[in-house]
Amino acid sequence: MNEFTIIENFFNSSSVNRNDVIVGIGDDCAIVQAPAEQELLITTDTLVSDVHFFPDSNAYDIGFKSLAVNLSDLAAKGAEPAWITLALTLPEANETWLRDFSRGLFDLANRYHVQLIGGDLTKGPLTITIQAMGFAPKNQSLKRSGAKPGDLIYVTHTLGDAALGLACLEKSISLPTHYHDYLITRHCRPEPRVEMGKQLRGIAHAAIDISDGLAADLEHILTMSEVGATVYVNKLPLSEAMLKSVSRKEGLELALCGGDDYELCFTIPPEKANLLDKNYTCVGEITDSKGLDLRYLDGKKYNGTQTGYKHF
Repeated sequence: MNEFTIIENFFNSSSVNRNDVIVGIGDDCAIVQAPAEQELLITTDTLVSDVHFFPDSNAYDIGFKSLAVNLSDLAAKGAEPAWITLALTLPEANETWLRDFSRGLFDLANRYHVQLIGGDLTKGPLTITIQAMGFAPKNQSLKRSGAKPGDLIYVTHTLGDAALGLACLEKSISLPTHYHDYLITRHCRPEPRVEMGKQLRGIAHAAIDISDGLAADLEHILTMSEVGATVYVNKLPLSEAMLKSVSRKEGLELALCGGDDYELCFTIPPEKANLLDKNYTCVGEITDSKGLDLRYLDGKKYNGTQTGYKHF
């Protein structure tokens, strides 16, 4: 197979066809028509073999997660995903790997009606770079800045499950059989909270997706908003799988610092809390004092691990 047969066989025929794509795969540039009265949002993420995933990882999972992490960024902005480009560097043209990778990619893309509109294909160490584009109504997209003293801090669903799944893959922990598949899936196929992000338009003051751990990512909101926060670690939502697999102390550390959850963290004014359902958990509040204060509900200071994932 050469570059063009790979593109045609695995990436051109499986993509959805959106009405707002004027020119897609096959030209020097894609041409799209952005909706009127909408802002364009653009994000890029790169996944590298032996850094972001194991070299022998399931190709379907790699394709799925490569897109999921980008859609998660759009979700944190309250955006509607629309188009992606893919830059794929391969050590070899392995037909089985390409079929599984593209199936994972398009299973998620088609669910959100996202079209692959272009990219690049080269030979080299396995690397996947996806640029995702979406849109949101003018002046309604969410930002990391905007958190205000008195805001409540919320997170979606449960935290730490992906990190626990990774620990199992690294063979540093053995999971109960009943929870094994769930936790591995939480790591390998994270669910971008796209619909939840859109529902936060006009409600949240600030938002971010949790990729490096809650403590590290919340710090980004605090820095951009020039505020502080108190988080009560007892209130962090932990799944049954987490509580039945490790001690509560270990669970809290994974929830705060594990990363790869791709849940959302956001702040809202207290009077809008009644607009949220049971899939959201209040874990603290924004304060005037700078910095992140981690403590228990009884006031005792939390002294466990607080450092999230660092790229360098």
